[in-house]
Amino acid sequence: MGSNLFFSQCILSILLFFFISTISTLAETKDGSLFMSSSGLKYPKSQAEQLIRALNLFPKNEVNHHAEEEYELGESRIVEKQFKFPFIDNSEASVQNLGHHAGYYRLQHTKDARMFYFFFESRNSRTDPVVIWLTGGPGCSSEIALFYENGPFHITSNLSLAWNDFGWDKVSNVIYVDQPTGTGFSYSSDDDDIRHTEEDVSNDLYDFLQAFFKEHPQYANNDFYITGESYAGHYIPAFAARVHQGNKRKEGLHINLKGLAIGNGLTNPEIQYKAYTDYALDMKLITQSDYNSTRILVSECQQAIKLCGAKGGPSCVAAYMVCNNIFNKIVRISGGKNYYDIRKKCEGNMCYDFSNMEDFLNLKSVRNALGVGDIDFVSCSSTVYQAMVTDLMRNLEVGIPALLEDGIKLLIYAGEYDLICNWIGNSRWVHAMEWSGQKKFVAAPMIQFSVDGLEAGSQKGHGPLTFLKVHNAGHMVPMDQPKVSLEMLRRWMQGKLPLTQKYGHLAPM
Repeated sequence: MGSNLFFSQCILSILLFFFISTISTLAETKDGSLFMSSSGLKYPKSQAEQLIRALNLFPKNEVNHHAEEEYELGESRIVEKQFKFPFIDNSEASVQNLGHHAGYYRLQHTKDARMFYFFFESRNSRTDPVVIWLTGGPGCSSEIALFYENGPFHITSNLSLAWNDFGWDKVSNVIYVDQPTGTGFSYSSDDDDIRHTEEDVSNDLYDFLQAFFKEHPQYANNDFYITGESYAGHYIPAFAARVHQGNKRKEGLHINLKGLAIGNGLTNPEIQYKAYTDYALDMKLITQSDYNSTRILVSECQQAIKLCGAKGGPSCVAAYMVCNNIFNKIVRISGGKNYYDIRKKCEGNMCYDFSNMEDFLNLKSVRNALGVGDIDFVSCSSTVYQAMVTDLMRNLEVGIPALLEDGIKLLIYAGEYDLICNWIGNSRWVHAMEWSGQKKFVAAPMIQFSVDGLEAGSQKGHGPLTFLKVHNAGHMVPMDQPKVSLEMLRRWMQGKLPLTQKYGHLAPM
């Protein structure tokens, strides 16, 4: 046993040396963070491009780079307009009465960056909580969620808009942000504004939030929730910790942070990457023989992630490359399964078709309505993905226990048919997280989550922590189960998750 472990460690050392030595250039920014030069590692960018093509997205540019004349800034640094989308059936309600806004925030600690956002006032009441949504990637626009998941409308096949009966604006005032810089309609004329760390990302979001509530003081005292999916499993804990820190230090306006919700997120890679093979075996994507042959990859991945946590920089790039061998091997063996929803097949490289979003947002009438002019829309940015590569394998769970101890709620939910951020990995890191309520959470029973009298998932919780496994859903729960996701959000914000009916027991796997 000892000789096998020694051999495995030797192999890992050789692999890490090889990967680090083949990273031709990692340059250092003025703030000390690392970034890829144009002649640097190409693998993360090619991996990003593969994921983007799987959504049938073809952004014209790899990053949103734009220069324009300076505009007059108010105290809030926000330029916002109320808008009305063309091609929408307005029979349900008056858009003017609802209050649909689009705007740019001139980011404070950058050379020339602007952050684009949508803000949709609640269809129910302006006193409803304020919810911010962050789409992952890293580098994908939140318009994906807006038009295909939980926004006020969906795009139809003829590029018109139809009201979404289960949009999250039915129970909250929702903000969708394009971030980090270079994503969606957010842009800069200076490459130094591209972000590489969660610290920079969360500082930008915090600065935006301060300006947003100054611009909309009538919402400043509403309950506030941070939500998102996928790589937002990194963004959300960092952003929530930044908001909580700002509140404690009385840095600016007090933000009434009540909770954070992560859907099918990547939060603790060391635990979640190990879960890939277990999930794939459980779901019969691989055989026992495949599982056994992948064990050494899992061991190498976990050791590489530990090295990333200790040393950072190139070690994190090496960990990314080592660990992605696990995912890529499973995808190859599964033979065309949609890794966002294993019930489905990918046709060629395409697993979903979100191309109508790009077509719609490139319409001149839509651009005029939003006030973005000739600014490009970069649906997903491979450049932003690559810039964040040293962040990908970091553990963002570490800041969550302090939030729980102060009573800030955490909801981790996961569609059961997602491979890429699967429910087993999410369940494991939630159970393994050390906080004062850990033992009681682990011991809590699994209970049924029902909507309209039908079983829609299974849930467990203790105190401020809730875990919810959503049935009949893949990576994008609000798209696959819109009614269920809306009810989940409503109950969670009202403190009604989980209920008390016993439904078995879920132990960490």
